[in-house]
This record gives sequence, structure tokens and C-alpha cells, in this order.
Amino acid sequence: MPAIVIGSRIFGQMFGPDEMTEVFGDLWMTQAYLDVEAALARAQAALGLIPQEAGQAITKVADAGCIDWPRLSARTQVVGFPILPVVEQLAEWAPDGLGQYAHWGATTQDIMDTADVLQMRAAFDLIRRDLDGIAAALADLAEKHADLPMAGRTHLQHALPVTFGYKAATWLSGIDRHCQRLEELRPRLEVVSFFGAVGTLASLGQEAGLKTQAALAAELKLGVPVITWHTIRDTLAEATGLLAMVAASVGKIGYDIALMMQTETGEVLEPFQPGRGSSSTMPQKRNPISSEVMIATAKLVREQHSAMLDAMVQDHERATGQWQVEWQAIPQAFILTHAGLKAAREVLEGLELRPEAMARGLDLTGGLIVAEAVMMGLAPDLGRQVAHDVVYDCCRQTLNEGGSFLDNLAAHPDINGRITRQALAGLVDPANYLGAAPEMTRRLLKTRR
Repeated sequence: MPAIVIGSRIFGQMFGPDEMTEVFGDLWMTQAYLDVEAALARAQAALGLIPQEAGQAITKVADAGCIDWPRLSARTQVVGFPILPVVEQLAEWAPDGLGQYAHWGATTQDIMDTADVLQMRAAFDLIRRDLDGIAAALADLAEKHADLPMAGRTHLQHALPVTFGYKAATWLSGIDRHCQRLEELRPRLEVVSFFGAVGTLASLGQEAGLKTQAALAAELKLGVPVITWHTIRDTLAEATGLLAMVAASVGKIGYDIALMMQTETGEVLEPFQPGRGSSSTMPQKRNPISSEVMIATAKLVREQHSAMLDAMVQDHERATGQWQVEWQAIPQAFILTHAGLKAAREVLEGLELRPEAMARGLDLTGGLIVAEAVMMGLAPDLGRQVAHDVVYDCCRQTLNEGGSFLDNLAAHPDINGRITRQALAGLVDPANYLGAAPEMTRRLLKTRR
């Protein structure tokens, strides 16, 4: 197996789609460092803290395409962090010694944290796009199939009838809440980090420090935090917590689809693609490949969030090791979540429904799935307890001796002559016992318009 599935030339696109891996790649990340340094120089130049020409010169040369990568790597191994080595190169690129004004009053974590925020902002744009795509696909499925009966299952057993549209709408409700959570999170997360060595802005002084902080935030279109967050990492853990919930919701959808794709069930199929989900030895197979990615990424993202919770327990004003945990956990959480979302869109935008298989599933027990409906329908004539006992007896007879549930009901001495066969047939029709499933589905869709 590969050392890491993300970035593998074989598995990479399944677990690490290009768009998201690019955001967390070396080039994008280093350009983010340079963007923050350039924005800081412009902000301080505008405030008169460094020469105006320094802000212009640093901005002009802040291009990751100029980076000497072997040198940056070698120096990072020595320093332990990439910012000083990046600033060393940036300072050399600016003419007339103006590069010496780069990184004025900043500390390494200021630049890295702010760049991380820029990465997460771009990454959440991709997450939101795919959440919207999944929501649109689910809304379409819910609307089209609000009245399509199928077996509802509890503990993997037939329970009562539902509709496929209702099932899709329940999936959709969670996705909609995640979109809402994301919009609530973003103002807390998307704030600048500029605090200096221990977070007090002492190197610039109170007035110049706070003005620089606000100006830098404006340059980068970020919010201004009320206080230092160098070792207060709850918003980052909130971000991975949201990703873990998103991935888990997607995993639940994938699990349901995989179960409905079982040969014995066959109620839905993932979109057909020649060779997709085929077996090396069993040509008849159509495996739930995308659903399996959805399930797997849910488990993997959860582990990244667990690491982020551990990383929140940091010492004093600068962490010793916990910060570095984030460098691994945050990118993996975003990349894996995006992989699950991408798989979900592929499935849901082309999901094949098999209504005839859903109908067969409803009939699998000869009408027993609506035993509750029969009991409630007979209760006004027989009394609730008698109705319960009669229906129980007929259920046992159907299971043990065969025959249809309807025939056994019609022949029961407590029912024969009191309830017409036509009325009994109406009671054992699953389409007549959907409860409020279609209406709740339409109510949800109505609230989204």
C-alpha cells in the first residue's frame, strides 16, 4: 500500500482531488505566506511605519514562482519553521535593500496562522460548492420521489413503509444544517493573526501594533480578532469538527446507498460507468465504489478532528509540539472531506432508482410490513387489545405457514364477516400507510425556496 493515499499517483484522485490538494500544496501555501508578508508591508507602508517604496517593492516580488525550493527545504529543516527561510529569500528579491522591511514586527506564527486562514477560506469555498451541489441533487430526488413507497427499516429489518423522497429529504436536512453551520463558523475562523512574539504587539507598541493589525486584516479581507489566539485554537478545532460532521453525514448517505444496492435489495444503483465497480473475477458485480469512499472518508476525517482536539491543549503563549499537529490534521481533514463530497455528488447526481425493486421489497413479507396499519384499522371495530392479538396471530401464521397476510386476515374468525376483504386490502396496501412522509418532504422543500 502507499505511504499515504492522498497524493498517490494511483489512489490520489479518490482520496485527494486536485482542487483541494492544490490549496494545501507547497506552492499555494508558500504563496499564501508571501501574500501575507506583502499585505503586511503595504499596510505598514500606508501607516508610515516602513518606507512607502518598501511596501511597493515587497509586493512586486512576492511570487512563489521565484522560490528556491531546495534551499527553502534545507533551511526549514534547520529552523523548524518555513517563515524565516521564506523571508530570507523575499528580502533578497526586493531591490535597494528594501526587503529588510519585510516581516516588520511580526512573528512566525502570525504569518503561518494567517496563511492557514487564507487556505481554509479557499478550502471552505470548495466545500460549500459541493455541499450546494449535493443539496441540489437531494432536493431533486426528494421532490420527484416524495410519493414513491419503499420499505423503511429499523435495526436492518423491515419496519413500516416510507418513501424514497422522504429518505432523500432526511439526508438533505443534515446537509442544509451543515451549510448553515459553515456560514456561522466563517466569521469566527476568518480572522487575521498579527500579535508579535507573545501576542502583545510589544515590538510595535500599542497604537502602531493595533493599527497594523487592523490594516493587515483589511488588506486580506479578514476580520480583526478581539485578542490573541496563538494558543487558543477552538476555532480551528471547530472547523475540523464541522468537517467531521459533514463527512459523517456523507458517510451515512453512502452507507444507506450501499445497503440499498445489495443484490437481494437492488433498490438503487450508483451511476453506470463502464468498468466502474467491476470485479477482477466476477463480471456480474457492480460494487458501490463511490459509497465506499464516502464511508471511508467519514472515518478518516473523524480521526483528524480527534487530533485537533488534542492539539487544543497548548502550553502558555506558544505551543511545544501541539501546533505542529495542526499542519498534518487540518489539510488531511479538508482533503478527505472534499473527496467524500466529490464521491457523493457523483452518486447523487446520477443515482439510478429501481421502483420495481422497492415494490418487491414492500411485498417481501406478504404485507406484514403494514401490520401496524391493520391493527390500528381494526381497533375501532375489535378494540385495541383484541385487534393487537388478532393481527399478532395472523402475522405468526403468515410467517410459519405461508399464505398471504391478507388471506389469513380475511379467514380469521374474529374478522371474517365483520370487515370486508376490500377494506382489509386497503389496510395492507403500503401506499396507504405512509403517514406524513410525503407532506414532511414537501414541507422541507418549501422551507428551502
